[in-house]
Amino acid sequence: MSESVSEVVRVACPHDCPDTCAMLVTVEEGKATKIQGDPKAPFTEGTICTKVSHYLERTYSPDRLQYPMKRVGRKGEGKFKRITWDEALDEIAAKLKAAAAENPETILPSSYAGTMGMVQYSSMDRRFFHKLGATQLDRTLCSTAGKYGLKATLGASVGMDPERFDEAKLIILWGANPVVSNLHLWGRVQDAKRKGAKIIAIDPYKSLSAEKCTQHVALLPGTDGALALGMMHVLVRDKLVDRDYIEKYTLGYDALAKRVLAEYSPERVAKLCGVDAAAIEQLARDYATIKPAAIRLNYGMQRHAGGGIAARTIACLPALTGAWRDPAGGIVLSTSDFYGFDHAALERPDLLAGRRPRVINHSQIGDALTSANPPVKVTIVYNNNPVAVCPESDKVIAGFSREDLFTVVIDHFQTDTADYADIVLPATTQLEHLDVHKSYGHLYVLANNPAIAPVGESLPNSEIFRRLAARLGFDEPCFRDSDEDICRTAVASTKPKMAGVTWDKVKAEGWQKLAVPARFAPFAEGGFPTPSGKCEFHSKWLEDQGIDPLPFYNPPAEVADEALAKRYPLAFLSPPARHFLNSSFANIARFREFEREPHLDLHPQDAAARGIRDGDAVRVFNDRGSYTLRARINGKPRPGVVVAPSVWWKKYSPDGRNANNLTSQRVADLGGGATFYDCRVQVERV
Repeated sequence: MSESVSEVVRVACPHDCPDTCAMLVTVEEGKATKIQGDPKAPFTEGTICTKVSHYLERTYSPDRLQYPMKRVGRKGEGKFKRITWDEALDEIAAKLKAAAAENPETILPSSYAGTMGMVQYSSMDRRFFHKLGATQLDRTLCSTAGKYGLKATLGASVGMDPERFDEAKLIILWGANPVVSNLHLWGRVQDAKRKGAKIIAIDPYKSLSAEKCTQHVALLPGTDGALALGMMHVLVRDKLVDRDYIEKYTLGYDALAKRVLAEYSPERVAKLCGVDAAAIEQLARDYATIKPAAIRLNYGMQRHAGGGIAARTIACLPALTGAWRDPAGGIVLSTSDFYGFDHAALERPDLLAGRRPRVINHSQIGDALTSANPPVKVTIVYNNNPVAVCPESDKVIAGFSREDLFTVVIDHFQTDTADYADIVLPATTQLEHLDVHKSYGHLYVLANNPAIAPVGESLPNSEIFRRLAARLGFDEPCFRDSDEDICRTAVASTKPKMAGVTWDKVKAEGWQKLAVPARFAPFAEGGFPTPSGKCEFHSKWLEDQGIDPLPFYNPPAEVADEALAKRYPLAFLSPPARHFLNSSFANIARFREFEREPHLDLHPQDAAARGIRDGDAVRVFNDRGSYTLRARINGKPRPGVVVAPSVWWKKYSPDGRNANNLTSQRVADLGGGATFYDCRVQVERV
């Protein structure tokens, strides 16, 4: 008997997570038999999360879509029949041609970060829709407000190197729950704690990470910016700032100091945030005196009406204390703008040929699909499950239910959104296609090599858009680029931090670090990517938009609305469930069993006031909608706050609804970001 043929293939995790793990897949006789972290990868060091450690179950799931299908039932019913690829693509091309001939802006791409590789997320698809002149989608669901906030202060989405967190003596997890969503940073936080570091969680909810921290500051949702201003008051008042760093590397300090001393005393901020003034005083003193001090700012704190300014304000803190001087000091929300990928070459906006199509905010897709003028007539959904993940679900569903809307869904599974499709196309998973990745939580470029042949008749997103481009007669050479060509294009950059990074090396070794020092302190001597080259306490960029150029408290809309609070007295948060990743993995039986059922965490005080006992079925509701789930009275949220770990697919929820039946399409102050956590509700026993 001959021995079986076995090989190990270098791959990268594609999911919307800052860790972007380097992995190894063992393949035997054409089948993937093992997936593991790459032990040689410096940041992820061979470990992967529970979700991805079972990725083969997802790839080989009996529920995988394996061939094109056409709807035969009512929209939302989820009934389809099998068709051929030629039938599917011919029908899609005909619909696109007709819509484009009338008005290409009636065509809407609907994609997000179901995969974050440049090939499958942001290349051939963007070229295709640019050439069509389709409506453009402003992809705002996750991080936009915070990134714009950091741009105002630091100049871009840049920050300290996450690899250095284990050297910090003070770590603030600000709106961050790395146990769930940043596993490899959490390992470094734990290393720092074992060496004596003080770890502080700032969060309205006692998350799994907050439970393990030295201190938990449970502020009211959306008041993070106020807390930072209160800290600044103490830093300035008590002369705890680094005047040398401020004078050399910042802009606008005197005006900022005057404002925080006059307007943001700890006593006033304590009332805004719902915390003790003494806690604000101590937090500021700790931040100024325990060095190096690192802040992990995460996206939860910027998902409210004032979220962009809040992130901008918090990002001022490291420059006030000179924390940037040390590689283990500073702040990080995202490292993504350190990369020099050539996005213009990938996406080819020049194919618009001078046209300026309308832009639709992803956070407001419910309104777009129900009331846009001209109406959306064709939409192609990929890397996305908007019926489950977009706010104000009832409007989203109403839009996808329109009989005059032709919807194509490209996916691995029959999602909530796929149930409303006219045509469903099977996509390859990460193990079946080529891609190149950057990260927003470390400084490595990663390659994803295909480990197995596509399951069934599934195709990569890139190939689907190539075939559609050919049917529409697009003859530009870029539509014939292979996936390998696209990977080379992505890393072919002259930017300094891409020096020495080549596709051949990344592909062969699996990963390659950006050209930065081993102990990278990006702003130890200034050099911020702002117009002034300094950390901008005073932002002319904001001033030119008619926004206050200095940090200020910009409150949440619903959560701070006292009149609304009389009808809906509870602030509602829907952070990621530990075993889901947005809506990915929420259909896999193993992970649904881990999560057990949709549930609502309450403080005992709020439960008692409503006669709710642990385990009761409860209805959560506001003017936008409602849904039913199980009460867990555990005191994890602070009083006045309820928390529903999310996002459950609607088809697996008790009443066919989820948290986004309650959330709002309102957008944040900067960048049009989503405001999922700026939401008021009432809760009652069923």
